[in-house]
Amino acid sequence: MTTSVKPAGAPPRRAGGAAPRRRPPKVRGTGLAALLMLGPALVAILFFRLAPAVEAIRTSLSDPQGLFASYARVFADPAFHASVRQTLLFTVLVNPFQILLALGLAVLLTQRLPLVGLWRTLIFLPAALPQVVSAIIWGVLFRPDGPLNAVLGALGLPHQPFLTSKFQALPGIIILVSWVGVGYWMMFLVAGLKDIPGDTLEAAKIDGAGPLRTFFQVTLPQLKRPLLFVLVADTIANFLVFAPVETLTAGGPDHSTNLIMFDIYERAYVTGDLPAASAETFILLCIILAVVSIQFKLLPSED
Repeated sequence: MTTSVKPAGAPPRRAGGAAPRRRPPKVRGTGLAALLMLGPALVAILFFRLAPAVEAIRTSLSDPQGLFASYARVFADPAFHASVRQTLLFTVLVNPFQILLALGLAVLLTQRLPLVGLWRTLIFLPAALPQVVSAIIWGVLFRPDGPLNAVLGALGLPHQPFLTSKFQALPGIIILVSWVGVGYWMMFLVAGLKDIPGDTLEAAKIDGAGPLRTFFQVTLPQLKRPLLFVLVADTIANFLVFAPVETLTAGGPDHSTNLIMFDIYERAYVTGDLPAASAETFILLCIILAVVSIQFKLLPSED
């Protein structure tokens, strides 16, 4: 008769001879550590994003004349309608200009060029400056006795009014905003271009595709997601342009640069109508959401 001896250290066996499953060790404190790391960001979002938005909605509904009186006052104001038209015109003009220029520079600066890193830095540099500083720089350039008119005079061309002309002021703001934005969006597109597998481009060359065909049939489809992000983010940024207008034109001449953010500022701090300014802020948020939703419908992120 033989007896079985259980080896030392062997796990206890359940009825039926099956050994219990070992559970993986739990990492204690993971949730607490994540909360501690995310806590400052969550608090910042709460106090600097969500709380002001809730307060703006509350203020817009606290008009003494009635719950929605501030909204009625905004919609009845011709200046609001003019600012919406100018903002939409500004966005329609500046978005394609910025994105096409940023895309062209991104493609150019991902080639093997001498000092390519230096060129990227120089083009990105305006994005590192505060918009007020950029506005002051361009304000000097656009002065009637400034460098741009000096160059025009040296070429025998007439001086231009630039920011004092209702036909040239908005293009001047577009040039300034693009000078700041093109380098910023270019860096996102450069990153997108670098993510395209080299094998894909090499296969296109082997198939006999030229540079243009490779760009439109291989490169551009691979850039769909970065381009969609840049389009949406650029749209939001351009709806929120304020510092260049406030610094250079104050909405003039003849309200030609009265973008909606400047109109909100004037309504709040010049006329002192905080409920109407808060209502216009909420309306601007709705306009941005509507435009971005249309962009997502027209340009889906996935095939």
